[in-house]
Amino acid sequence: MTDAAALRRTPLYDFHLAQGAKMVPFAGYGMPVHYPLGVMKEHLHTRAAAGLFDVSHMGQVMLTSSRGGEALALALEGLVPVDVLGLAEGRQRYGLFTDPSGGILDDLMIANTGEGLFLVVNAACKAADIAYLATHLPDHVRVEEIADRALLALQGPQAERALARLVPEVAGMRFMDSLRIAVDGAEWWISRSGYTGEDGFEISVPATIAEDVAARLVAMAEVAPVGLGARDSLRLEAGLCLYGHDIDRTTSPVEAALGWAIQKVRRAGGAREGGFPGAGRILAELETGAPRRRVGLLPQGRAPMREGTPLFATEEGTDRIGTITSGGFGPSVEGPVAMGYVPDAQASPGTGIFAELRGRRLPVTVAPMPFLTASYKR
Repeated sequence: MTDAAALRRTPLYDFHLAQGAKMVPFAGYGMPVHYPLGVMKEHLHTRAAAGLFDVSHMGQVMLTSSRGGEALALALEGLVPVDVLGLAEGRQRYGLFTDPSGGILDDLMIANTGEGLFLVVNAACKAADIAYLATHLPDHVRVEEIADRALLALQGPQAERALARLVPEVAGMRFMDSLRIAVDGAEWWISRSGYTGEDGFEISVPATIAEDVAARLVAMAEVAPVGLGARDSLRLEAGLCLYGHDIDRTTSPVEAALGWAIQKVRRAGGAREGGFPGAGRILAELETGAPRRRVGLLPQGRAPMREGTPLFATEEGTDRIGTITSGGFGPSVEGPVAMGYVPDAQASPGTGIFAELRGRRLPVTVAPMPFLTASYKR
């Protein structure tokens, strides 16, 4: 058991308690798993209106270079298989740290601020990621963890309406835009993105004003505080990976169905082909395919199938073909949903396979992801 006294607290810890949150250990922090509304209603409220999430446990990292933006972008491209050089100022991009075997060390967001590159990395990986950056980037790059800021996510179809009351300029942002703006004398860093499949924003503010910002937002009729439970069911319905579960060092980007995150310029024949850890394997899999793939799974019936559930090609077969990596009940799709890895031969949508649940083989259908249409503002 984790000692509650040893858990770190985000700048919004007292806010969560005041809102009646049930707190649990997560990635070394005390975090809200749900509020009095409950996981199901928090999930549905986010899909219908707007949910406010505390994601301050995630790592905020600033990279700058004494040699300028081009040198900085090329330096980071040595660690990620994405086009950083082509990332325009005021835009951000999903990225991956890969290892020499082609596995995934972490996934992250990369924003071009004009003065540097702002990274948001996963909470459980942030210490390792920062050490990795400091060790593997050249000396002209400065790696700075931003420890004095909170990070909030406001997600849902009414997120723009709510946030625009505080920052009218967000109405002009597109999906994956990044904005730095002074609000009441404080600098806000805002991106139009999120991990729910809904339109929304991630908002980095000084820790000293985080509780006030959160309180102003949840005072709006559209906005409800939402915890980790609904965050997980929302991202699962959206077919989005959770590091350490759906992706890790044993999975390549191609196996994980994340090849879309590797732009043409970094692929075979591109102007800056390869040059990142694991390029040999990853580029080969992009060309010829991977032996297994992450797929969506729709269990028949109402019983959710959780992480670790084994998968089989047939009802009687003894050879396990894969494993569910995330699964649960999807409140918006009104049924169980899951994702996992299966051999390429069983990866086509519509393929019927079986999962073993409490000693019984139950039918599962391979399905395309996301399980519901995303509503990003393009």
